[in-house]
Amino acid sequence: MATIRKMWELVKGKPLDPLDARTRHAIAVSPLLAWVGLGADGLSSSCYGPEEAFLALGHHAPLALFLAFATAATVFIIALGYNQVIELFPTGGGGYRVATALLGPRLGLISGAALLVDYVLTVATSLASGVDAFFSLLPVGAQSVKLTTELVLIVLMTTLNFRGMRESILVLFPIFAGFVVLHLVLITYGVAVQGHHVATVVPDAFGEARGMASATTPFVVIALLMRAFSLGGGTYTGLEAVSNNVNMLAEPRVGNGKRTMAYMATSLAFTAGGIILLYMLWQVKPVDGETLNAVVFRSVIDHLGLGSPFARHALLAAVLAFEAGLLLVGAQTGFLDGPAVLSNMASDSWVPRHFRDLSTRLVRQNGIVVMGVASLAILLWTRGDVSVLVVLYSINVFLTFSLSLLGLCTYWFRRRREDRSWPRHFALSALGLSVTSVVLVITLVEKFTAGGWLTVLVTTAVIVLCLLIKQHYRETRLLIAKEDELFEGPPPMVDESEAPGKPDPALPTAVLLVGRHRGASMHALLWVNRLFPNHFKNVIFLAVGEVDAQSYEGAEQLERLKATITSALEYYVAHCRRHGIAADYRVAFGTHPIGEFMKLADETMEEFPNSVCFASKLIFRRVNVLTAWLHNQTPAEIQTRLHQQGRQMVLLPMNVG
Repeated sequence: MATIRKMWELVKGKPLDPLDARTRHAIAVSPLLAWVGLGADGLSSSCYGPEEAFLALGHHAPLALFLAFATAATVFIIALGYNQVIELFPTGGGGYRVATALLGPRLGLISGAALLVDYVLTVATSLASGVDAFFSLLPVGAQSVKLTTELVLIVLMTTLNFRGMRESILVLFPIFAGFVVLHLVLITYGVAVQGHHVATVVPDAFGEARGMASATTPFVVIALLMRAFSLGGGTYTGLEAVSNNVNMLAEPRVGNGKRTMAYMATSLAFTAGGIILLYMLWQVKPVDGETLNAVVFRSVIDHLGLGSPFARHALLAAVLAFEAGLLLVGAQTGFLDGPAVLSNMASDSWVPRHFRDLSTRLVRQNGIVVMGVASLAILLWTRGDVSVLVVLYSINVFLTFSLSLLGLCTYWFRRRREDRSWPRHFALSALGLSVTSVVLVITLVEKFTAGGWLTVLVTTAVIVLCLLIKQHYRETRLLIAKEDELFEGPPPMVDESEAPGKPDPALPTAVLLVGRHRGASMHALLWVNRLFPNHFKNVIFLAVGEVDAQSYEGAEQLERLKATITSALEYYVAHCRRHGIAADYRVAFGTHPIGEFMKLADETMEEFPNSVCFASKLIFRRVNVLTAWLHNQTPAEIQTRLHQQGRQMVLLPMNVG
């Protein structure tokens, strides 16, 4: 076991101290690195989004000018909307937090469920698309191992993310940089050398629109453009990523979040809009077995005049390889954002609280595992078929966009009497809402029978499961709250002249594992006194403040956690001393409660050799998989470990209905 733990630590990296102020600085990411880790998903969509939009125009290629400008403008409209989200929610949470806070918990749940499904599909679609692109450069016989390659890559990326956001981004940075540099050069050159056509682009576009309108109706022109615009909607995926992870950025978070968003929006607008312009200027036609990007970049590279056919082929292969690589990097967004959404939903009891837990590397390890396993399942079920995955992927992202922007519209309208600048903010949010909602409706209609129904079904199933979990937590919380109410208020007054002194290590000692719920802890203490009247002369209380994603959001939250735990411990000690029992407490803080409890128990039982451990265990009338999954099994695991060491621990059942 020791060898396995060492190997696992080698993979994950050395533990980090969550209470050290330097740790937060060490793991926080700069806007440049955040652009890589969070912007890759959006930028990688330029590998397929513009192509879908351009092909939808059919023989009306000159209209692509309107499409290019609409695409670039939409990127900035959505980005500016999410800048408001960053300002209003600087601790992260993105679309889920916006919908919950501004539209209510039910719409927040819909947004969160849609995001979860979307991020699983982000991982699956990005990896499948990237592997498809890589294997298009290999012999046909290699296709037989394509699915295996995708599954192996998911396992590797899941493992890489255990080390933390910063380290995973640094590994992927060269691929991102290569993509950006090559596409910047080729798009700029491709547009510049067609300068003699640029002067006629605008007249041709308006001429094509007038000719089509006179042959049919203006409505047909608008409908064609809207359909093409909507089918290219995948271009905008990933723009919400920064708002989900603001808390991971270096200080000042809001300023760096906006800077990251500016990098993302500018690079995506330039790349996606520029590629559509290249299609039009170079009069690209579909070629069997090749993407439109491959076709247009081959033409641009041939025009460069590199001389040797091998050099031209090598440069094209490099461009396509970096596109494929960036699609793989785009999967990183799912591994970063999915666990963040799960963590925020866990704080509101929609999903098990275990998703708030942080590993020793201060990453949401449980969420990362879920994203990896769910992506593996999706790939196995679809056999890595990108055409199926894209359909599944195409709806939820615009559902969350629309809910977020609707929330912002609601927020600014409510503040119309308090904030003179509300009309500007409201107009910007309303413009974004009109764009994203239209894309959502058209995409849902277009893709519903082609597989979009499955996305709706899966998202609905997630919502129903979340409702069941929330109901269970609510009922349990009400039952525990009744017990807590019995022991509210400050610690009882103790007459120091009559109260016992410090605990004597030679006397029988009860070691109680307690938490912040006073009802459960006092239940254990009272049962110890009933079961062993006048036997234990000392009581030592052990408590661990669990540093999870919620408490690690900032120094204030950590201080609040410490104050809550300390206040509860002082209450327990005062109660014992008032009743003539010597008492003291030991407290620790960390990300791994079982490990911290074991350290405290070992030290305490060494100091008090004549001691027995006690803890409360919640007992439900109806025990099923759900109750076992939703509630912490820490006491049972500690009991097992202490028994293996030959030490005694008793679990005291507490019925909660």
